[in-house]
Amino acid sequence: MAQVSLGKVIKKYGDVQAIHGVDLQIPEGAFCVFVGPSGCGKSTLLRMIAGLEETTDGRIVIGERDVTHADPAKRGVAMVFQTYALFPHMTVRENMSFGLKIGGADKEEIRQKVDNAAQILKLHDYMDRKPKALSGGQRQRVAIGRAIVRQPDVFLFDEPLSNLDAELRVQMRIEIAKLHQQLGATMIYVTHDQVEAMTMADVIVVLRDGRIEQSGSPVELYSNPDNRFVAGFIGSPRMNFLPATVVASGDGITVISPDGLDGLEIPVKTMASPAVGSQIVMGLRPEQFSPDGALRLSLDIDVIENLGGVAYAYGTAGNAVADQLVVELRGALPANGAQKLDVGFNAGDVLLFDAGTDQRIR
Repeated sequence: MAQVSLGKVIKKYGDVQAIHGVDLQIPEGAFCVFVGPSGCGKSTLLRMIAGLEETTDGRIVIGERDVTHADPAKRGVAMVFQTYALFPHMTVRENMSFGLKIGGADKEEIRQKVDNAAQILKLHDYMDRKPKALSGGQRQRVAIGRAIVRQPDVFLFDEPLSNLDAELRVQMRIEIAKLHQQLGATMIYVTHDQVEAMTMADVIVVLRDGRIEQSGSPVELYSNPDNRFVAGFIGSPRMNFLPATVVASGDGITVISPDGLDGLEIPVKTMASPAVGSQIVMGLRPEQFSPDGALRLSLDIDVIENLGGVAYAYGTAGNAVADQLVVELRGALPANGAQKLDVGFNAGDVLLFDAGTDQRIR
């Protein structure tokens, strides 16, 4: 195990800057997930830690060692790729032991480490098979086993589940989380799937355009986002956003009126006091709507997704100029063909964001 520290890390490709001065401390033994939309720089940052991308500027420290310009093989990391990268002509045992053989380990050490990894990953029954005789999930377990036998200081995962079907992805998520608990190793995991991030991580790092938007525990990012991007990216379905106008402000209360919803005024506790008349954005998660909420609105239903234990109603509220609203429904659903849905919510659940900067108004 080892902590990983990034100090003002920069990556440039010619005149194009992909990573902009990232500062990050990943504690020893943490499961850290880099998450963000495609092109945000998460895989580039992971490859810089692995040594597969040269660091243009800044410092990367693993444990007590500055590895900024160290050879990948000398960084004490092991990487699991999106593609399994298994040798098709080798058996599972041969694939898992290949790195140790190249490193000059003796046969007994190789056997013990491979057998131990096979036991952890439940691969004993497949050790003499070749990759073509394995399922996608089994191949990914072999790729993880190949990393385990190296006993690295840090495990790096680059979207390892993206090639699996939905059911296998859920199973592998659980297996990787259990593996982390069992090994207690530092793990850094890249994904664009925020559900994976929420269910697996101790620490989530949300990236956009090569910069960290926010980092923290899953619960912290979900309930206390710093800006509209994080609020909208973390959570599925995403947070609802409604443009609004400040109609009163002072004494720790900001009163807003959502645009297009005449007569609805919402008092929100804030430390800041936005100017009366200023434009802001109101945020409310789908599950925060409830039948007994004190503040009421009427939703014009477009469609209802019934997922069994929960359903989601999609629609618009009055003449509000906003994205489609999503409301979580539990229990009795509206009758088939219903055009309207009356829902409530409470002012204490509302988050406010500056309409110009997208930063949270606290």
